[in-house]
Amino acid sequence: MGYWKAKVLPKIKQIFDKNGPKKTAAAEACKTFDEAKEEYSKEFEEKKTELQPKVLEIYEAAAVEIKSLVKEPKGAGVKKNSDGVQKFLDELVKIEFPGSKAVSEASSKFGPSYVSGPILFVLEKVSTFIVTEDKKEEEAAAEEVEVKEKEKEKEIVIEEAGESEEPAAAVVADVTPAVKVEAPADVTPATTKVEEAPKA
Repeated sequence: MGYWKAKVLPKIKQIFDKNGPKKTAAAEACKTFDEAKEEYSKEFEEKKTELQPKVLEIYEAAAVEIKSLVKEPKGAGVKKNSDGVQKFLDELVKIEFPGSKAVSEASSKFGPSYVSGPILFVLEKVSTFIVTEDKKEEEAAAEEVEVKEKEKEKEIVIEEAGESEEPAAAVVADVTPAVKVEAPADVTPATTKVEEAPKA
C-alpha cells in the first residue's frame, strides 16, 4: 500500500491535474496581489489626475471587446479575450498604472484566466476614468437633443401661427348661419322654436 501512495497515486494525479502546479502558483500570485490591493488603491488615488489622459488614450486605441470588458469587467470576458487583455495590461504597465505590472507579469506567466481577480481589479480602476468620460459625453448629447427639440418646437409654432392666420379669416367669412334658433322668453328651453334661415 505504501508503494501505491508514494509512486502511483502522485503520477495519476499529475496526469489528471495537468495544471496543478500552475494553478497553485497563480493562486499564490493572486493572494500576494490581494495583500497589496490597499497600497495600489492609495497609489491610484494619488496619481488619478496624472493617469486619466494616458488611460483614456490607451482605452481609445484598444479593441472593441476590450472596451466593453473595461466598461463591464467580468471573468468570462477575460477568458475570451486573453490576448487583448494581455496587450491592454502591457500598455498600462508602460504608463506605470498602479498594480498593472504585477498583474501583467502574473498574467503572462500563468494566463489571464488564472489571475482574473487581479485583472478585474485593475480593469475596475481603469473603468472609473471611462465611466466619467462616457457620462460627460451622454450629458452633452442629451443637451444637444434638447436644444434641437426646442428649435423644432419653435419652428412648428411659427409655421402654425403663419398658416393659421390666413385660413381662420377665410373660414370666418364663409360661415353663415344655416338655421336660425329663437327662444322666446316665456317658453322653457325644452320647447325652443327652430326656423330655417332664408336662402340667399
